[in-house]
Amino acid sequence: MILKTTIAAIALALSAGASAQTRGVTDKEIVLGLITDMSGPIVNYGKESRNGMTMAVEEINARGGVQGRKLRVVVEDNGYEPKRAVLAAQKLVTQDGVFAIIGHLGTAPNMATLPFLVQSKVFNFMPQSAARDMYEPASPYKIALGPSNFLMSTTIMDYFFKQKPYQRVGALYQDDDYGRESVEGVQAYLKSRNMTLVEKVSYKRGATDFSSQMARLKAANCDLVFNASTMREYIASVQEARKIGFNPVFAGTSANYAHQVPLLGGKAMEGLHAAAFIMLPYADDANPAVRQWVAAYKKRFNEDPGVYSMFSYYAYTTFATIADKAGRNLSAESFNAAMESTKLPQDALGNPGFNVSASNRLSNDRIRIMKVAGDKWIPASDLLAPPKMN
Repeated sequence: MILKTTIAAIALALSAGASAQTRGVTDKEIVLGLITDMSGPIVNYGKESRNGMTMAVEEINARGGVQGRKLRVVVEDNGYEPKRAVLAAQKLVTQDGVFAIIGHLGTAPNMATLPFLVQSKVFNFMPQSAARDMYEPASPYKIALGPSNFLMSTTIMDYFFKQKPYQRVGALYQDDDYGRESVEGVQAYLKSRNMTLVEKVSYKRGATDFSSQMARLKAANCDLVFNASTMREYIASVQEARKIGFNPVFAGTSANYAHQVPLLGGKAMEGLHAAAFIMLPYADDANPAVRQWVAAYKKRFNEDPGVYSMFSYYAYTTFATIADKAGRNLSAESFNAAMESTKLPQDALGNPGFNVSASNRLSNDRIRIMKVAGDKWIPASDLLAPPKMN
């Protein structure tokens, strides 16, 4: 009878221990997921995000991991398509049992997967999306990488209107969540100045012909065009504008801030603007830590890094720092507690500090305006906070 009781007690204890085990966390590893574009229209960004993650994880694991656990990342391709992203998220959660998905690329894919992740109690940590939904409404499982498209748009517009009293503002936008939210910010800012867009034109993801859109914006005599596109479409749309002699000020978003823009677009890109909350890493950067990082990246991948390389690197190193502070007993609860009690300063590479709370899941809300000069982007402003609007 005693033996049976003892065996039953042991079985109960083992069962309790098994049920209490945190998904994605074992004695030896923490399993994470990355969903990115490896085959679609922003595959360049996808490759950068995978490389940045790889570099960060290799460095973290070489130092012994997080509290003695190595990081293992399962990578899935979303092709920049929402349906594929949902399938990828379902696989990562139900089959791979990830603790968190970190650095998911693309606004539309993120919007599609977010409800499932929150319901499944899986962290969507620092996604490469600037949608407001990445941090609003607040959820323990949402942690945004940077300011929303809406906030960035109002900040961008405020910067330009402080330079010059523009009279005729137009907008070109990608017809999806990213583009529409960006234009909402522009319209809200203009409304605060008793103005409206004089022309608004859209395009479908992956478009290559912008002749009709640029013709309409030119016919509207726009002196400032807000361009809510991605890298390839920014280049093509501005090249089309130059071809027809249309030369307004082009104000791009953070999705336009890529080293490929001046390199692939050539002289037509001179003077273009974009927003940035994390800076492009250049080999000749004034910061020696950035120069060393770029050299290490090029040695590892035999190519130059882009801003999405740094996005991923920053997201995974930040995750590791917070997970380490959560201690050996890593769980969703301990990770959240560590996040909400930790304020990280700007890092050695110049990436922004990190500060979230239970009610504010946006870690950083400042941007810089960047400008193309030759084959590089250079700062056109200091860090800017979102404007206060009526």
